[in-house]
Amino acid sequence: MNAADNAWVLISSALVLLMTPGLAMFYGGMTRAKNVLSTMMHSFFIMGLASMIWLFYGFSLVFAPDAFSGLLGGGAYFGLNGIGGSLLPDLADPSKTMTIPGSTFMIFQCMFAIITPALITGAFAERIKFSSFILFMILWITFVYCPVAHWVWGPGGWLAGMGALDFAGGTVVHVNAGVAALACALVVGKRKGYGTTPMIPHNLTLTLLGAGLLWFGWFGFNAGSALAANEGAAMAFVATHMATAAAALAWVFAEWIIRGKPTTLGVASGAVAGLVAITPASGYVGPVSSVFIGIGAGIFCYLAVLAKSGLGYDDSLDVVGVHGVGGAWGAIATGLFCSKAINPAAADGLFFGNPGQVWVQIVAVLTTIIFSFVVTLIILYIVKAVMGLRVTDEEEMAGVDTACHGETGYNL
Repeated sequence: MNAADNAWVLISSALVLLMTPGLAMFYGGMTRAKNVLSTMMHSFFIMGLASMIWLFYGFSLVFAPDAFSGLLGGGAYFGLNGIGGSLLPDLADPSKTMTIPGSTFMIFQCMFAIITPALITGAFAERIKFSSFILFMILWITFVYCPVAHWVWGPGGWLAGMGALDFAGGTVVHVNAGVAALACALVVGKRKGYGTTPMIPHNLTLTLLGAGLLWFGWFGFNAGSALAANEGAAMAFVATHMATAAAALAWVFAEWIIRGKPTTLGVASGAVAGLVAITPASGYVGPVSSVFIGIGAGIFCYLAVLAKSGLGYDDSLDVVGVHGVGGAWGAIATGLFCSKAINPAAADGLFFGNPGQVWVQIVAVLTTIIFSFVVTLIILYIVKAVMGLRVTDEEEMAGVDTACHGETGYNL
């Protein structure tokens, strides 16, 4: 065990956990005041629910030795059996062991299993039943997140075996959650009055605070994925920051040109789009490449959000446009800009003489899109048949905070 590596990954775990309360603030500020608590409750409740799933069987399904031909891990680590302080095999080279305890690696990955389903909640904010939300999340983490994470990160995962690169979660986290969010928006349906009644964010100061916490915590998300306190972590840290800065600027200037005014919601959304896009590439690209990835994220994600109304679906908090589109762009851009000069254990991309890597990245993205969308649809229709998905019209008009939780966010 390397003490410095262990300390860095433990600190990174705490940073990644902080991202979920940050997400709760980011999302909560964008809803109407009558739904702020219910929206934030989704993220906080998942912190408990996903942790229990991860402890009892989720970690094993993802990171135990492959048991289903590259599709899913086995039961070797159920209940965290055999984890303790022991060193696990290195995922990149099974003949070696990690330099951190298995318990450290487990809790770091637990934070990813928390925030990924939390991202989806922005799609059905302000109208879903809380009981239905719980059942949906149990099924989604089990049957969507765990398989995709094993494909990309688990020992023997088939996408990893194909050479797909995803340093910290472009496909596993963002494409996966973004596509699931689209399925949720379509099946749950539009909010009452959507398109005719103004649904203006009630507290953008809260949203900006949440975006700042996301930016801060994301350094653990990306740089921590090096699993060591080394030059790879440092470069991932730099790439993460520069891509985010570039994306925030690109979104604001695109918005300024198209809409006539730069907005605080735009700079916050642009920053998050940049964080999303650099996630899969952060350990494989240099600072200049990260800027190009960030600029693309700011522009593409802004245009995707603008296209939402024309496409006719109600993704309340733009999960599809920011995480789905941003994650897909980042995963494909990894195949453009990755370089062995940055990470000798990875591969060169198109701009460094290896166009085949782009095709591998596209296959990984398309596979994740199809699997996540289809299985999420099945889960949604099961939950809908068992208990329904939405609160009643009267409860939605009054606000989900009082209808589901008997509370109000503000007593003014």
